[in-house]
Order: sequence, then C-alpha cells, then structure tokens
Amino acid sequence: MRVYILFLFAMMSTRLLLLLYLTGHVFAKKSQDVDCLVVNLDYVSCKWNKTGTPEVNYTFYSKLGNDQWKICNHYLTENNVNIGCNQQVDSGDRFKTFRTRLTNGSENFEKGHELKKQVKLNPPTNLTVLNGSDFNLWFYWNHTSPAPLHCVEGEVRFRTNNNNWDFSKVSAGIQKYCINLPSSSSRYELQVRNRIDDSCGESIFWSDWSEPVVWGSNNSTYSKDLMSPWTPVIYLVGVISFILLAMLLMHHERLRIILVPVVPKPSPFLHNIEDWFQFSKGLKDNFKPDYNERACPVREYNYVSQSDVVSSDGSTCSVTTDQTDCSIEHDPEDLSAPFPSNPVSSEEVQKASV
Repeated sequence: MRVYILFLFAMMSTRLLLLLYLTGHVFAKKSQDVDCLVVNLDYVSCKWNKTGTPEVNYTFYSKLGNDQWKICNHYLTENNVNIGCNQQVDSGDRFKTFRTRLTNGSENFEKGHELKKQVKLNPPTNLTVLNGSDFNLWFYWNHTSPAPLHCVEGEVRFRTNNNNWDFSKVSAGIQKYCINLPSSSSRYELQVRNRIDDSCGESIFWSDWSEPVVWGSNNSTYSKDLMSPWTPVIYLVGVISFILLAMLLMHHERLRIILVPVVPKPSPFLHNIEDWFQFSKGLKDNFKPDYNERACPVREYNYVSQSDVVSSDGSTCSVTTDQTDCSIEHDPEDLSAPFPSNPVSSEEVQKASV
C-alpha cells in the first residue's frame, strides 16, 4: 500500500514540474527589440517600443566598434517609461558597427546594428519658384544636412490643378527643377525630399516631404479650398450696397435724370434758343457776333387811296410801296426802336410822285 501511495505522489510531482516548466516558457518576458536610425547624420535615435510600451524602465548603453560602453544621456519617454534614447555621433560613425544593450536588474538584451543604410535626412528647406526669362518654371531649394552636396540626391513630386502627383528623380548635387512652358491658367504645386546617394553609401530611407510651393492659379474645383473666407462676404456687401444706392437715387429721382435726361421747357422770357440749354459761358459767347454792321431798317407804308386826290395835270396817282430808308441814322444795336405807322398824307404822296 505504501509503495502505491509513493508511486502516486511521484507521478503528481512530475506532472507539476512539467506544468511549471511549460508555463514558465509561456509567461517568460520577450527580448526587447531595439531599432536605431541615424537622423540627419547628427545623432542616433534608438527605440524599443515596437511591440508596445515596456512594463519597466530599461537602462540603455551603446558603443561604436571597440569603444567603451556609454550610458544614455537623453531618454525618450512615454507615460514616464523609457522607450528610446538619442546618442550623438559623427557623420562618419555610420560606417562602424553600432552595438546597443538594455539592462534591467539581471536582464540584459544586446544587439548589433549596421547604420550605413539607416540614415534619414531632414527635408529640404527654402523652396522658391521663379518664372524664368526662358518662359520655363524653375524651382529651387536648400539641403540642411552636414553631408556633402554631391552625396545627396533628391526626388520631386508635382501636380497640376490638384491632379495626381508626378514623380521625378533629381541627380546628386542639384538643387533645382524645371517645368517647361507652364500654362498661366494652371496651378502648379511641388514638393521635394532627399536621401544619401549610393556613391556615398546609399540609405534606404527618404526624408519627409518638404513644405509645398505653389505657382499659378486656376478656376477648377480646387479654387473652393483656396478662396478666402472673406471673399463671399465682400461680394455680398458689394451687392447690398449697390441695391441701396439704386433705391436712394430712385427715391430722389436722381437715377431717372441720369438715365433719361429731361427735355428743357422753353420759357416765354427767353429770346434766344441757346438760353434753353445750360451752355458754358465760353460756348455761349460763340453765338455773339464779333463784328459791327450798320442796321438798315425797313418801313412799310400803308395803302392810300387817291380817289379824292387829283394831280395838277389831271391824272390820278395811287402809291403802294415798300421802301428802305437807309439815310436815317439808327443805332444798329437798338433793333427794338418802334417805326412810325401813321398813314402818309396826300401831300406827301404828291411830293413823292413829282
């Protein structure tokens, strides 16, 4: 009986140890994977939060080649937990093997990195656009990395009127791009990014795209986004102001006078037709004669019957005549002087017929 009990106890102990061994592998902490990237050839940025924020704060060490281990002086944190570290390096250090170590108590995670292809530059700056004398559109920019200019290649992307992007490579050492014969009615938008050229140890990482630079205008659908929010307000205020001005002019009958001029009504006191209109003084003077001429008044004699008047030789004389008397001195300017209208006596007729 004792032997049977001891056998059962041994079997249970074996199963318990096997269970603890299996669960130990399941709940064991995974090794922290560290990823490093050389930023603009200024420093190395290493992070170990790819699978999530660590549960503990690790201490970070790094070294280049056969150098001594250096502790991190600038940690990157998330919720007060260390998730990365930035270490200063020289531009030529990316060709050396870079080793990292994470420690937490008795835990140690060590890894080696080849940094030659792990370089990410800053995006280009100071993008400008110029419509050249050759009628082409020229774009210019500047690199900000410490790498030699001949080691930096570029790539541009541009689009017209918010259409799809077109991509084009720019050779190392060149900081400009040309669009031939652009249309003045179209809108051009361009961005640039760069990376280390293969002649200096090509990197697999491109920089971020630069800020866009825009040239030209267009009245297509994108104009809604570019229209100033004040433009509709200005149009509305202009229309309302025009309507109010028109109502005010119509109320004071000014608009009717402007559109349909009123024909002047002649006054009975005006003797000259030019007085009907509002001529200027200089124009009115042109109607006045610039010379003096002696006036010659005309007199009309009334018909005189000579039935009762007999001439000395027995004949009768009847005179009806219009005569012009130019021997009478008369003021040529005084045209309104009355003329005598009394009938001529028979004696005067006889004298005139002699």
